[in-house]
Amino acid sequence: MEKQKFTKMALLFLSFSSLIAISRGIVSNRIGINYGHLGNNLPSPARSIELLGNMSVGRVKLYDADHDILNLLSGKDIEVAITVANDEISGIAANQHLADQWVYEHVLAHYPSTRIRFLLVGHEVFSSISTPADLQIARDLVPAIRRIKSTIKAQGIRNIKIGTPLAMDMMETTFPPSNGSFKPEVREFMGPLLRYLNGTKSFFFVDVYPYITWFESQVWNQTAINLDFALLRSGNESYTDPKTGLVYTNLLDQMLDSVVYAMAKLGYNDVMLAIGETGWPHEGESGANRENAAEYNNNLVRKMSAVPTIGTPARPGEVIPTFIFSMYDENQKYGPATERHWGLLNPDGSPVYEVNITSGV
Repeated sequence: MEKQKFTKMALLFLSFSSLIAISRGIVSNRIGINYGHLGNNLPSPARSIELLGNMSVGRVKLYDADHDILNLLSGKDIEVAITVANDEISGIAANQHLADQWVYEHVLAHYPSTRIRFLLVGHEVFSSISTPADLQIARDLVPAIRRIKSTIKAQGIRNIKIGTPLAMDMMETTFPPSNGSFKPEVREFMGPLLRYLNGTKSFFFVDVYPYITWFESQVWNQTAINLDFALLRSGNESYTDPKTGLVYTNLLDQMLDSVVYAMAKLGYNDVMLAIGETGWPHEGESGANRENAAEYNNNLVRKMSAVPTIGTPARPGEVIPTFIFSMYDENQKYGPATERHWGLLNPDGSPVYEVNITSGV
């Protein structure tokens, strides 16, 4: 009886979500790429922007707001996401003048000729809250977002969405998706953030990596996740959520919907999702090879740029703006070898493996 009640509520929730998706208007489903430059062998910014055009990339996400790159993107048919550095957040939160200055220098100096569409405040801020300084940044995140929003709004700009990308380590539970919940230590920050995103019809940006979840399931030697499921190979495996009855054919949907249900548990059923980062490494540890990377990213592009839009089981038909990680291998990144081998392109601009960014459009 309890299961039937939950299922009816879930179906009601899904129907409502579908109506919300329809009412939001048209959101582009063109695929984006993360353009980082932590490498000493990478092409120049000018060559990089040329390569983005050759790949027919619809969006690019920067981990800063580099003036040279933003100038080079001027007049291009590429939507741009720019980022406020974590160490700038507390100052902006405390001082409207600093927020104004940041927007004037990094947005108004380039907009509208450069198609800035997303302004991301910080990067994975909730992933590190173990020190007093990190905790303060987490507390200052939403106040900083609101100050920047105030400046943007005062300039009459309506087509730049402001948010922040968060990693999946914010989650306490992701399986089954209907059990999705945020870690207790981040819930105090999550409420104000979701309130802002809901009130401004902005996106909840998630950095989501099925590869990492799959790899950890192998290492821990618990219930190992099937590789087909992680690579988005359709039709080879499925999982039915016992509470909702929703059927999952890939790990990405499962992870995204766990966030959907975690938000719903805090009272926010309809905040839109965006994928700030996702991808598959082509070299390094187990499962990291060019064949798997090509399959994951091509399957991802087909899914996220499909017409009509697919969405996820809990958000059917909803466009999820998606940025692949990453444009290049970045040889100055720290960590295991895998960290330095997520790129789609070699330093000379040739493809590491073939990916059709425009598939399905």
